[in-house]
Amino acid sequence: MGVPMTKPLMASRRERVRFWHRWLVATVISAGGLFIAASVEMQKPVEAAATLVGHWPLASDSRDVSGQGHHGLNHSVNFSTIAGHEAAQFEGRTGWIEVPPSVSLRLGTNDFTIAAWVWLPEETALDDAYGDILSQYDPTARRGFNFGITHNAGVTTSQPNTRNVHFGIDNGQSDTAWRDHGRPGNAVLVFALAVHDGQLYAGTCESGKEEAGRVFRFDGDARWVDCGRPDSCNSVSALAVFQGQLYAGVSKYRLGGSALPESVNPHPGGKVYRYAGGQSWVDCGQLPDTEAIGGLVVYRGQLYASSLYRPAGFFRYEGGQRWTVLPVPFGKRVEAMCVYDGQLFASSYDEGHVFRFDGQAWVDCGQVGPPENTQTYSFVIYAGRLYVGTWNTGRVYRYDGDNRWSDVGRLGQELEVMGMMVHNGKVYAGSLPQAEVYRFDGADNWKRLAVLDSTPDVKYRRAWTMTEFQGRLFCGTLPSGRVWSFAAGRNVTYDYALSDGWHHLAAVRQRDQLALYVDGRAAATSASFNPADYDLSSELPLKIGLGPSDYFRGALRDVRIYRTALSSRQIEQLTR
Repeated sequence: MGVPMTKPLMASRRERVRFWHRWLVATVISAGGLFIAASVEMQKPVEAAATLVGHWPLASDSRDVSGQGHHGLNHSVNFSTIAGHEAAQFEGRTGWIEVPPSVSLRLGTNDFTIAAWVWLPEETALDDAYGDILSQYDPTARRGFNFGITHNAGVTTSQPNTRNVHFGIDNGQSDTAWRDHGRPGNAVLVFALAVHDGQLYAGTCESGKEEAGRVFRFDGDARWVDCGRPDSCNSVSALAVFQGQLYAGVSKYRLGGSALPESVNPHPGGKVYRYAGGQSWVDCGQLPDTEAIGGLVVYRGQLYASSLYRPAGFFRYEGGQRWTVLPVPFGKRVEAMCVYDGQLFASSYDEGHVFRFDGQAWVDCGQVGPPENTQTYSFVIYAGRLYVGTWNTGRVYRYDGDNRWSDVGRLGQELEVMGMMVHNGKVYAGSLPQAEVYRFDGADNWKRLAVLDSTPDVKYRRAWTMTEFQGRLFCGTLPSGRVWSFAAGRNVTYDYALSDGWHHLAAVRQRDQLALYVDGRAAATSASFNPADYDLSSELPLKIGLGPSDYFRGALRDVRIYRTALSSRQIEQLTR
């Protein structure tokens, strides 16, 4: 750095002074240049250090400003100012933006980064699933990526995921082996599963005289931490997250309904509790004339509960231990409950119908399939449409409007469709009587993947309920009372509920791992994989605000795709 320090030994004093002056000036200039270069590097826009494939500001239109020409086709998306920012407003019904396929959007096996500002409405406005932020996924080949907000309800009796973030990739990879996570306590049935505050919780049915339904927290592998028994009855039958807290509904479950010996525990249920940490639970009140909770769900900022057994009951929580008794649909029981397209939908054990509630009154959505279907079970929202499972034909039906249900096939030779959930682009469903799990491959095709309960000498086995946690699909069973999980492709999830308002989300594929960033901070990473196994090249359009779960409900702005894995510093820079 600077001029060489070489001068004749006999140089005059004046020459020596000149030399050192020139050297000092050159050194300062050179050092200053390095400082300026470093400063420029620190302030350099992310685009200068990465390949920007697409950039949709979504301030007033769906145009791409990256220079790549990936302009979007607007399908019913409005643009307005949302919480101080110009953004695209997605109503969760029909709105989405289509970006036509191109060579530069074929991600292949390359590293890439997706980044977006995402706005979620207040819980009081929640009348739908949140849906997908960005996707490019071929369901037939099971190839592509999915990035969205996981918010599931009506997975039998529980609301198992609340505002969690999911990012997954797949290339038709063989499904990984199911993992046995053991038996929480002395469970006969893992009745409920729910993700809350970065943890997975399970509610159990334990049938002994001195036993009671308990809640357990998953501690990895086959370890479960006892979170206590909310009540003295035999079951914790429903879990849901409401206003940032975990709630549990308790029941005296009649095991005879599953062709098992009845529990000798005499205590009735019908209460709801709030988890207070450790093994402590706060009593939130008894539901009138109710011995068992049939379901819990949050709709438009309020918690609703139903009665599993007769008399039919439907209730709204008013705080403390207060519950308002609401009308039931035409005298029928309300069981699984799912919020979809502005309404609360309910299945029923009293007939093969589905009902919908708008906050004031019920509407009968009609008989689901033939008269042989005498009960309806759990719900799933898939590609923007509502589906329901049935007893006793073991078939799934798609809701096409009141009194219009399309048969989408039977799960093997099973009789009853239990929990259903979208996981990395596909629907998975559990069944009775063989506790099998199936994947929906379109049309009326259901592929059997596993048998999760092989208890001998019993009439019924159930793959009862499901949730997504740590990038895997979890399922609880009867009568073995165990929890199992598997992963389709590779996934990473942020298992905390996002709060209302604006958040910056980034999804990164870097070599052999996926990562999620929330508000500029590293939030979660996936298990490693062989990058060559996941070629995501697709001839399908890129979808903004739509994917395999639902149309997006909220607002988006500054959506970007880079053909590189941005660093933590670069992602943090995008949040400024």
